[in-house]
Amino acid sequence: MEEDFTRKERVAKNYGLIEADFEQIKAKGIPLDKIEAELSLFKSGIPKIYLERPATIGDGILKLTQQQFQEYAGSFDQKKSDLKLKKFVPASGAASRMFKFLNEFLNDFDPENETINAYINRKKDKNLPIFLAGIEKFPFYDEIKSAIKQLYPEYYSLESHEKSYRFIKLMLSAEHFDFANKPKGVLDFHKYPTHIATPVEEHLNECAFYAASNSVSHLHFTVSENHQNLFTAIIDKVKDKVESKSGTKVHINYSYQDQSTDTIAVDMQNRPFRNEKNELVFRPGGHGALIKNLNELDADVIFIKNIDNVIQNHINEITLYKKGLAGILLELQQKVFEILKAIDEGHVGDNDIPAIIDFMQQKLNIDVLDDFYKYTLENKIDFIKNKLNRPIRVCGMVKNEGEPGGGPFWVSNHKGSVSLQIVESSQVDTHNPEQVAILLKSTHFNPVDLVCATKNYQGQKFDLTQFVDHSTGFIVHKNNKGKDLKGYEVPGLWNGAMAKWITVFVEVPLVTFNPVKTVNDLLKPAHQPQHEN
Repeated sequence: MEEDFTRKERVAKNYGLIEADFEQIKAKGIPLDKIEAELSLFKSGIPKIYLERPATIGDGILKLTQQQFQEYAGSFDQKKSDLKLKKFVPASGAASRMFKFLNEFLNDFDPENETINAYINRKKDKNLPIFLAGIEKFPFYDEIKSAIKQLYPEYYSLESHEKSYRFIKLMLSAEHFDFANKPKGVLDFHKYPTHIATPVEEHLNECAFYAASNSVSHLHFTVSENHQNLFTAIIDKVKDKVESKSGTKVHINYSYQDQSTDTIAVDMQNRPFRNEKNELVFRPGGHGALIKNLNELDADVIFIKNIDNVIQNHINEITLYKKGLAGILLELQQKVFEILKAIDEGHVGDNDIPAIIDFMQQKLNIDVLDDFYKYTLENKIDFIKNKLNRPIRVCGMVKNEGEPGGGPFWVSNHKGSVSLQIVESSQVDTHNPEQVAILLKSTHFNPVDLVCATKNYQGQKFDLTQFVDHSTGFIVHKNNKGKDLKGYEVPGLWNGAMAKWITVFVEVPLVTFNPVKTVNDLLKPAHQPQHEN
């Protein structure tokens, strides 16, 4: 008979873990079954998602007229006084990618022996010329230039390429502005006639416009613990101004990515990776770990938007489409709740089933098997209740203009059930020509523009962790002090972490999508002052 190992003994035997490792795991609050599951995933690999077809207008994506959006927005405004609204903004990441090409320039440029133009030609760098051409339009230009003039009295006698070099160096140096190591949320994004605004301030403004009821708004940032003071400093400075201008009281709170959601790293042979002290190495689980933070929020409607997707102009348009999505959400939720309550009260019979199934298929994109009508009435009702008693999300989608990132697709799981999902290209088998062809036919892009309802028809909060598809995480290749390692990132927040939610996609205009992925994006019209003609 095979020896009956406890989990701890089995993990120790299979993966070479020692007592000090188990103490380290326990100190981080990570369950041992989670560690075992992750180590097993590295060996077995993560299955690729199987795309059936792209979601398109009329086939998974709803297209509304301007008037319909206005009607839904009006409907939301009528209902919101009975609701607690909250805006959830993931904001913990540093801005390192935003300044990546400038950091590469500082690392590779030889100021003693070449000009910036020579560097641009040598590296065929397309980003640096754009940065330099627009340098005076950046909202932080005046502040950095002022600091340079104080540090270098000879500034005005310098050649133009020397001025540019010193500007970039000061902007990124740890002793001075250190922009690349700060969170995006606290950087200067927009220059107004009276002041310069950060994304934190812009999100406060947006909150007051569309996420307020009874003159109260709730805003939640997920931040790195060591950065929270940067956020609170800005909020202390601008909150009164936003509240006074909008007539809305904004309540702000924060949460951190729980270290118990960290994941274990392995070497290239799938053995636990160890640092120079022979300790296990853990990595943050990715933004999908924030499903735990979202799960802690108590609100009737939650708006989700990325920290860098803010706009200097067109706030009224942004508000219209956000409220419109919320209006759609509340209308669908009301119908779902009516069905579930009717089931509870025993008011659903065989004659009611076809209309319910039609609503589920046409309005909620829920897949119903062909043999459904062969079920008993009891089994039909169980199926309906199971499919409808879930969190709901309405996601804005913009037309695909070649931006990197996820998109909306019809996806088939291992049981053959089809559902609407937001899929990243890294989740697709790019060695399969048929899957690549479907990927390339995608017409829309995910701008992370979600409105969510996370309570059930009895007013209780769902446990959101029960609706995650754990088979949709990511294995990533990283480096630790010169040594290659593999890490595991949990299913993305709007990918696998919400895979089992009721999902509705709605086309929204491109004006609602203005991310700042690189610093040069701040030169786009959405982030520049609007001049009167």
